[in-house]
Amino acid sequence: MNYASPTPFDDSSKPFTIGLKPLELSDWIEVDASYDAQLREKRRIEAEHLDQVFVAEPGTETAQQEVLDLLRIHLPRRFPERFRGECKGLAISGHPALTIDEMRALPPLRAAARLVAEDLILMRRGDSGWRLVAGSLCFPSHWSLTEKFGLPMQGIHAPVPGFGPGTRTAELINRIFDKLLVEQPVQRWNWSVQAGGELYRPFGSAQQIRRATERPSKFPDGDIPAHAFIRVERQTLRKLPSSGDILFTIRIYLDPLMQLMRHPERRSIAASFARQLDGLETVQLDYKGLTADRDRLVALLEEIAAGD
Repeated sequence: MNYASPTPFDDSSKPFTIGLKPLELSDWIEVDASYDAQLREKRRIEAEHLDQVFVAEPGTETAQQEVLDLLRIHLPRRFPERFRGECKGLAISGHPALTIDEMRALPPLRAAARLVAEDLILMRRGDSGWRLVAGSLCFPSHWSLTEKFGLPMQGIHAPVPGFGPGTRTAELINRIFDKLLVEQPVQRWNWSVQAGGELYRPFGSAQQIRRATERPSKFPDGDIPAHAFIRVERQTLRKLPSSGDILFTIRIYLDPLMQLMRHPERRSIAASFARQLDGLETVQLDYKGLTADRDRLVALLEEIAAGD
């Protein structure tokens, strides 16, 4: 398999910035080569960890239903080869159909999450800003949905360097959310490096701080080539036309770092990735859990960049 993930570390975006860009509505949801495996993994994780991967405040049911209705319209139009509306529900090629009975029995956001590989987070404006009021998060990138449930954006981002309460970035995010237009969704990218290929990577901010303080290598025996995976998040924001809430989607791409060797632009991508890593401040490295491994990662990437 060729290295297939997007590459937000290729100088097209800068880490620890908001970096939002306009998104065409037709590109809102992605169905690609990893869709089938991720949808099956979602079902497994939901069955094993439901109390950790789904939350919803009372009073969000109408907005949840709005998300489900938008997906039921969008998916068959955008991907007619994969989705087909039927009187009994929505057929999904290669997967169990989402039936009308399921839609009635499940919270609407849980039902919606069974249609897409993306995780779905619902944000609502309150006195303290935009709060997380419902979510289906089967593929967390080192954070806990239950820990963040009910928090405003500045609280959610408290562990992120430069994004926490009182920062200029936190104020700017609230303004961006306030001004987001129904007809103009936006997207951004994020990346991290992890040991192993698990999609379900939950832990709370307290655990993250402990890991950063201890600064251990995250790779068994320090063997980066054998264990390092690049984890890329594609995040979208879409304002819902009826409720006015904002749907935040997160799509994960996960590839072994060494698959970068097969990329036709591996030399330039590896060089830019090395520059991004080399430019991270200590607090940023701690947040990404790369303090102990940055230098070896940079050396490996520079070796790839210098190769044939």
